[in-house]
Amino acid sequence: MTQNLFRRSWSAALVATAMACACALAVPAQDAAGRSAADGAAPVPRDPAHTDVVFIGAHPDDEFQSLATFAQWRERGGRRTGLVTVTRGEGGGNAVGPEEGARLGLIRETEEREAVGLAGIDNVFYLDKPDFWYTLSAPLTSSVWNRAPGPPTDTLERIVRLLRATTPATVVTMDPRPFDQHGGHQEAARLAVEAFRLAGDPRAFPGQITDEGYRPWRPSRLLAQNWGFDGPVGPSCATARLVDPHTGLPVEGVWTGARSRSSGKTFAQVERDAARRYVTQGLGSLPATVDTPPGRLPCEWFTVLARAGAPLPATVREQSGLKPLYAEFRDWTRRVGMPWLANGAQPDYPAAPAAEVPALDRPPVVDGTAGPGEYPGPELPLRHWAGPDCAPGDCSATARLSRHGDGLYVFVQVTDDRMGSALDARNDCKRHWRTDAVEIGIDPRGDSDDTSTTFKTGVLPFTANGGGPCAERDGDNHQGPADVTSPGLAVASRVTAPYRGYTVEVRIPLSGLPAVVDPERMTANVLVYDSDTTDKVGKSRLAWSPFGSAQADPYVWGTVRLPGYTPPPDGPASPPRIPTEAARSQDSPASVAQSERLGVPLAAGPRLPDRPAAGGRAAWREER
Repeated sequence: MTQNLFRRSWSAALVATAMACACALAVPAQDAAGRSAADGAAPVPRDPAHTDVVFIGAHPDDEFQSLATFAQWRERGGRRTGLVTVTRGEGGGNAVGPEEGARLGLIRETEEREAVGLAGIDNVFYLDKPDFWYTLSAPLTSSVWNRAPGPPTDTLERIVRLLRATTPATVVTMDPRPFDQHGGHQEAARLAVEAFRLAGDPRAFPGQITDEGYRPWRPSRLLAQNWGFDGPVGPSCATARLVDPHTGLPVEGVWTGARSRSSGKTFAQVERDAARRYVTQGLGSLPATVDTPPGRLPCEWFTVLARAGAPLPATVREQSGLKPLYAEFRDWTRRVGMPWLANGAQPDYPAAPAAEVPALDRPPVVDGTAGPGEYPGPELPLRHWAGPDCAPGDCSATARLSRHGDGLYVFVQVTDDRMGSALDARNDCKRHWRTDAVEIGIDPRGDSDDTSTTFKTGVLPFTANGGGPCAERDGDNHQGPADVTSPGLAVASRVTAPYRGYTVEVRIPLSGLPAVVDPERMTANVLVYDSDTTDKVGKSRLAWSPFGSAQADPYVWGTVRLPGYTPPPDGPASPPRIPTEAARSQDSPASVAQSERLGVPLAAGPRLPDRPAAGGRAAWREER
C-alpha cells in the first residue's frame, strides 16, 4: 500500500470551480462602499469578525515564530490579526502531564489563547480537525482532516467561510513545500492558497452566499512563513530587497528588534514572553530573556506569494526523477497556478546506508547484552541528525542487527552523560522523543511514501520508580502500547550505574510488520534521542541514516537485506490505524464565547439561514 491511496480526491465540481477561479480573480470582490482588499483600502466590516490579517496554521503554536510581526503590525500599523488553527494539537507531546487526545487539545487551546493575547490577538478560530502523529505527507493529512462521511473539501470550505466572515486584506500561512516539513503545516498552507483563490469567487461554495448570508471576499496579499531563510540581521533587514533562492519570489522581513511603545520591550521579547506559554510543547524551558543585542536581532521572513489578489509569477524550473510525494506536490502547484513553488522541492537525497543482517542458528537472548556470537555483523554508527551536536561522551551510539527465523534482533549501545526524565511506564509510555529513548523504524517492502505503512517502535530504556524499559508504537501503521499493537515484540535494557549510558535490545517479529517483507528491499532506520534534561524536552538526536526528517521520511532509510529469509506468501497489507480523536469547540467555553461574540459558527461550520449575518448574535450549528 502506497501514499497513492491517500491522495486528495477532488470532486469534479471543485475542479471546475478552481479552474474558473483563475479568471474570476481578475475581478476583486467589493464591500458596501465599492472597495476591495486588492485596492489596499481597509474593508468596511460586513461581519463582527472582521480582522485585517488572518494567519492559517495547523496546530496551536504554529504562529509563535511570527508573533513579533503580528504584535508590531497591530501596535504600529493598527492591523489586527486573527488565527485559524485547524487542529488543537492532540497528537503532540505533553511536557507537563499525561494528558493526550481531546484533553490535551483543550489544554493547548488555553495555552495558545494566552500566548497570542500577549501579541494583541483576540480571536482564534479552531476547525476541530484531528491532529495525529508527525507525518511528512500532506495527502495523508488531508485524508484524515476530510474523512468520510464528510466531503473531501470540508476543511477548505470552512477556511473559505472564515475568509468571507473575517474579510482580511492579508493572509499569512505556513510553508507548503514538502521536504523536512510537517504534513500538517504543508496542508494548512495548501488550504490557505486554495482558499485565497476561492473566497472571492461566488461560484465557490455558493451555499455560503445564497443560504448563509456571506459575500465573496478576495484578500489582497498572501504571505508564507519562511523560517529557513538566511537573511541579514539588524534594522536594515526590514528594508532589504531579497528573493527566495528556491522559488524566486520576493521575501519581506519584519525586524524583531524594534521596541514596543507600550511596554518598551523589543518585539523579540514580546514573542519570547508569549512562546513560554506553550508549556506542553516544552517552550516554557526557553530562557525568559532575549539577551541578543537588538542590533543583532533578525527579521521574521515571509515569502510573498500574491499581491493585489493575484499570484506573483516566477520562473519555473522543472525537476526530473521525482519521488511520489514530490511529484504529487508538483502536480498540486500546477493545479493552483503556482508551479514555481515546486522549484527544487525535492532535495538531492544522499545515498542511503545498507546493511546485511546475518542469520543465526540460535536466537539471541533478549537481556540487554550482546552475548558471544549473537551479533556477528558490523557495528552501524549512529550519527548526529538533529538538535545540538554533542561530543562522543555526551551522546554517541552504535547498533547491530541479527536474525533468527522470523525474529529481527536489534542491539543498540548508547553513551550518555546525563539521564533524562524517567516516565511512568503504565501511564506515560508514549511520545518517546521527550526523553532518552531508542526508536526503530522498518519499511517492510522499501516502497513507502509515508510512515502509515511502516512499523515504528520507541523504547524507553528506564522508567519511573526504578522501572525497566517499556515500548510503544508511534507515527506508524498501528500506534499504542507494544503489548497491544505488536504481539511478540520483546524488549530489554541495561542502564549503567553510575549513569554513563545504556543498552537496548529488541526482538521484532517480521510477520507482525504491516506488509510481507521483501528481503532484498526492506529499509530501516535506528535513532537515538538524547534529552539531558528533566523537563520532558528532547535535546540531541542521532540516526543510522541521518538526513532530513530521519524518523518520518522512509525515502532516507537504509536498505536492510535479509539473506536466507523466506517470507510467507503475499497477503493484504494492513490498513493504517490513525487516531482521529479531536477536541470539540462546543466543549471549550472560550470558543463558545467567541462564537457568540462574533457570530461565526463553532468550527467555522454553516451559519443558519434564519438568523442575521451580522449586527447580532448569529445562530450556529456544528457539523462533523
